[in-house]
Amino acid sequence: MMDWQPLWLTFKLASITSIMLLFLATPLAYWLAFGRFKARGLVEALIGMPLVLPPSVIGFYLLLAFSPSHWFGAWIESVFGIRLVFSFPGLIVASVIYSLPFMVYPIRAGLQAVPQSLVDSSYILGKGPIETFFRILLPNSKPALLTAFVLTFAHTVGEFGVVLMIGGNIPGVTKVASVAIYNEVEALNYSMANQYAMVLFFISFIILLFVYSVNNRLLRVRK
Repeated sequence: MMDWQPLWLTFKLASITSIMLLFLATPLAYWLAFGRFKARGLVEALIGMPLVLPPSVIGFYLLLAFSPSHWFGAWIESVFGIRLVFSFPGLIVASVIYSLPFMVYPIRAGLQAVPQSLVDSSYILGKGPIETFFRILLPNSKPALLTAFVLTFAHTVGEFGVVLMIGGNIPGVTKVASVAIYNEVEALNYSMANQYAMVLFFISFIILLFVYSVNNRLLRVRK
């Protein structure tokens, strides 16, 4: 009989990560889209590192940083009382870092796609940058926001190397679905691995189908 706890942990992790990144990455995307600063290339390169680095590399360095023997891990544990290695909070922090570009880049593209005439009209009418952001840029970037959220969610669901390095394989704590599939394959229990994989496949497909349907409807309305 299939244990549903790894699936529950997976979608819990993906939901928390996506919601956190939506609030963290949106102002960052705005800054990258419209800010003028010399270190833009450096910032973009750092954000995009998870796109090109093997997950095991990122997981290894995060494991070192989160360890209580490292100053960062020791500081987090002493100040907040949270141990990041082999814990669910550690999975959240690692997932936020690992999935950051999947949230930032679509939102930035959506903000940059808003017609400049709308932004200029807002300023002419006396609206400030903050009001323009919330009343003009965000409402006209709904497809990008939705796409970014779903891409982040799906990417977090599919994480393996990073979550295994940081969280290990603790049932009910850090054993997410990708790790459960790996365990079943290692045990040559392909039937159970297939059950986990099929659940992830169908849920991911339904989510993507919903998002693309909504985005197409929004684009037709805008036209």
